Order: sequence, then structure tokens, then C-alpha cells
Amino acid sequence: MGDLILVAGLLMTAALAASLLAGRLRVPGLLLFLGIGMATGSDGLGWIHFDDYELARDVGIVALAVIVYEGGLTTRAAELRPVLGAAASLSILATILTALITGLAAAWLFDLSLLMGMLLGSIIASTDAGVVFALLRGSPLKPKLARLLEGEASSNDPVAILLVVGFITWIQTPGYGLADMAGLLAKQVSIGVAAGAVVGLLGVRALRSVELSTPGLYPVASLTVCALAFGSADVLGGSGFLAVYLAGLTLGSFDIPAKRTITAFHDGLAWLAQLAVFLTLGMLVFPSQLADIAVEGLLLAAVLAFVSRPIASLAATAFSSFTGRERIMLGWVGLRGAVPVVLATFPVIAGVPGSLEFFNIVFFAVMLSLLVQGPTIEPLARRLGLTVPDAAPTPTLVEVATIRRLGAEVVVVDVHEGDAIAGAPVRDLGLPRDAVVNVVVRGDDAIPPRGSTILRAGDQLHVLVRRDAEREVEALMARWRTGPIGPAPRPPRRVLARPPLFSVRAQSDSAFTGACDHPDAVGGQPVVELLRVRRDVPGALVALVDGRYAITSPVVVVGGRDDVLRYARRRLRAAGPDDRSWLRGVVAALAADLPEAVR
Repeated sequence: MGDLILVAGLLMTAALAASLLAGRLRVPGLLLFLGIGMATGSDGLGWIHFDDYELARDVGIVALAVIVYEGGLTTRAAELRPVLGAAASLSILATILTALITGLAAAWLFDLSLLMGMLLGSIIASTDAGVVFALLRGSPLKPKLARLLEGEASSNDPVAILLVVGFITWIQTPGYGLADMAGLLAKQVSIGVAAGAVVGLLGVRALRSVELSTPGLYPVASLTVCALAFGSADVLGGSGFLAVYLAGLTLGSFDIPAKRTITAFHDGLAWLAQLAVFLTLGMLVFPSQLADIAVEGLLLAAVLAFVSRPIASLAATAFSSFTGRERIMLGWVGLRGAVPVVLATFPVIAGVPGSLEFFNIVFFAVMLSLLVQGPTIEPLARRLGLTVPDAAPTPTLVEVATIRRLGAEVVVVDVHEGDAIAGAPVRDLGLPRDAVVNVVVRGDDAIPPRGSTILRAGDQLHVLVRRDAEREVEALMARWRTGPIGPAPRPPRRVLARPPLFSVRAQSDSAFTGACDHPDAVGGQPVVELLRVRRDVPGALVALVDGRYAITSPVVVVGGRDDVLRYARRRLRAAGPDDRSWLRGVVAALAADLPEAVR
């Protein structure tokens, strides 16, 4: 058992290294995964002897289910709705036409019977969801075309599987025909749609109503939805792939807890699935046998890419509103990948004579797709004017480990009944400049906090703290339980016989005592209340014991409320962006801090 785990670890290490190398060489990483499988297989270095086609099929089906589910999860129904009709036409009509044209060419090139040629054409007719997602996500291709191609790739697998299973049955069963295949298609699609929709909606309802004990369980719950959708559809005789896509699309279209965590988890899982399938294909391909069919294999791959797919996509979109340039693009993006690998195992397991050679033929279709079609998608789209100026960046989930590497921590604090901070505003927490409340979690809501946000028992505070301020925050947290909270009561203001003096001077050690953002005294007058702390650079707005106010950034300003307020408003007119934000806060705080006689 340890040997198998070690081999798996070494293969994943090699695959990760290959993905880094692929980025530098500007070749698809999946192609290098394929090469690793060929190099380590029986006909390569011989490190792994692998010819178990049933295991390869099972691995492939599970991997494809995971990939297709992730595709649905990261697509919103609102994005897919405008292209739903075209996606259905490409999934059904274009896949069937691609299989027919490629099948005729295969029968002629490899001297096969018509039914065997159609079987081979069906195996490589379906576009691959994993490859399409990997190449189109983040690409500058117009969103409408990208969503259409992703929708097609996620939903045409049932049609290809139907064709493969149908032609295998036709070859082995007398009297089987087109009517039987049409009935099988209707059954697969209807059950797949029903199972996917029902399981997806139940999954959304369960995730919203049941609060799991830890965030790590939400990806497990999502994976459970995927398994239930595929399994229920398959057991009932429907398309498991269509079911998992619709279940993922349902979850992705609704607001559910921990959605970004779930999405990030499935993104990594989908890449692992891609890796597994391409390693499997590599180990099932025997390089020593490729030379015998290299010419015919390349010709068939060229027919698929340059003839079958363009004609099929043109026919499928004949009555749509797509322009000629958009139809050219749709005809070119017929990417092949993991799906033919899985489908090529079906006739081998069923015992169809001569089907072992199909794996080598599939190899050429995948190679041409990855080496020629994939890298040219973006240049062709730019040439045809089908790109947007800047692709929208994918939102990135910031992990806690990343925050730690940047010299900070996220501290989670629960507010209990009876805590001193229950009922207090966020501004009274007394946090230092190097700490800030990121979010207040209240029930199922995440509340972006303001200084005036009142904390309640049951709230959960997420506090971002730089390491320099950790000890200070720890001391504060103890006071949050027992108090006192908020500023100390101001002593009675001194009655001045003259108007308060106003002064502005540069920052210096003699201008104040203590820290610039938490001064003890300014101009010799003790500080009685900290009204505002500046976050971008050290600074503060404070109330002094003699009734005056002081600003300690960017210069030291001391004077009566009205004088300091006029100064701040005057400086606002010529201040830069950072100073302007600070001075607006000063004006708001001074305007709210009315003299006692007015209160």
C-alpha cells in the first residue's frame, strides 16, 4: 500500500512540475501530463504496468463527473440563459453531425466497416469540458461565446455516450437501429435533467438551513450533492453527467454559505481529475504502436478539426443570430481531451473486435487539439475582433496562510451575553492603528463594520492584526469581557477667561508626549479622549483637558472646536487623496462632538 501511495505522490509531483514548465514553454500543461503517463507506462520506462481498461473507465467517469460539476458550479444560470438554445443545438446536432462526418472518414482511412467507423467517430465527437474550462476561463474571448462553448462542453457528453453505447449495441445486437438510439437519448436527457434539478434544489435548501460545525465541511457537503446527482440519474437510467452539471449550475446560481470556499475546493479537485485522466490515457497508449497509424491518425484528427467540427457548428447555428466571424470561432473551438479517453474504454470492455487500436487513434485527436487548436484560440479571437479589452479577473479567495506570510493574523472573537462590548459601538473597542475589525458575522449575515456599528451578544468579530500589535490586542480582549469599554468620562472643562488659543506647527518630540496616534498630552495639555485614529500613517484627533482639540497628523494643530473645524475644512480643498479621507473623518468627528451646553 505504501508503494502505491509513494507512486501517486511522485506522479503528482511530476505533474505539478510539468504545469510550471508548461507555463514557461507556453504549451498546454495537459499535454505534459499525457507525456508523463506515456513515459511511466508499460511501453515507456515500464515503471507502471497498466492495462486495466475497466479501472480506467471508472477513474475517467468519476473524474469527468467532478470536472463537469465544477463547470456548472462556476457558471450562473443568468449567464447561460441567453445562449441556452444555441448550446443545446451544439450539444445535440453538432455532436451527431461531427460523429457522422468523422465516422465516414475513419471508415475510409482505417478500412473499417461503416458501423465501426461511426463508433470511432462518436468516441472523438464530443468536446471536453475540462480543456474548454481551462483554456477559456480568464481568456479575452467575448463572454457570450465563452459561456456558449462552456455550456456545450458540459452538456454534450450524454449525446456522445449515447452514440458510443448505441453503436456498440448495434454492432453486437441484430435488429437494433436508429429508433432505439433516439429512445435512449430521450430517456437519458429527461432523467438527467430531472435528477440534476431536484438534487441541486434540495442541496441549496439543505446548505441554507443547516449550519455545519466547521467551514471545512461545506466542500464535503457540495461533493455529496455531486455524488447524489450523478448516482441517482445513473441508477434510474439517465445521464449522470447532465445531472451533475445541472446540480452544480443550481448551487452556483444561488447564494449559499461558504460559496467561495466550495468553489476554490472544486477548482483544485477538477485539476486533480484532469491530471488523473491524462495520466491514465498516457499509460494506456503504447508509443511503439503509434508509428503504424501515425499518418492516418493525423489525417483523421485534421478532418475532425478542420472539416467535421466547422461544418457541424455551422449547421447547428444556421438559424441563430451569430455573425460569420462568431461561427468561425465556434467551429474552431472543438477541443478534445479527457472524454475520448473514457469513451474509448467502452468498446474494449464490451469486447468489440479491433477496438484496442482506438486508444492510439484518440491520442492523435487529443494531441492535435492541445497543440494546434488550444494555443491558437486567443490569437484567432483577436484577429476576428471577438475579444473584450480586459478579461474580468477571477475573484481570489485569500487564505489565512497567505495573510500570515504578509505579517498579520486574523483573530476571531465571539461576543457573549454579559461581555462589556455587547451593546458598545465598534469605535469603542480601542483597537490600535495596526488592527481593524474586518467583518462582523451576525447569524447568517456578514456585516462590514463601521465605527457606529453596535455589537450584540452572539456576534463574531474577525479582527485583522499585524504581529506588532498582537500583545496589545490580547490585553484589549481581556478588557472586552469585563470592561471598562469606551473612552473614560471627560473631566469638567476648565473655564477659560480668554478665547482658546489656536496654533499649527510641525510634528516634533516637543509638540506632544506619547505616540503620535495615541498621545498622552499635546502642547502640555493632557488628553482626555481619543476621538479618531488615523490608519494610513500615525495620527489622531483628541480632546484636551482644557476644552480644546488637537490634530497630530500631518502637522500638530491645537485650538477650539470651531477653529480646528475651520482649519480641517480649509485644508480639505487642497489635500491629496489620503489626507482628504483623514480630514473628512476629522470634520465628521468634530461636528458630532458638540459642546456640553448644546447637548
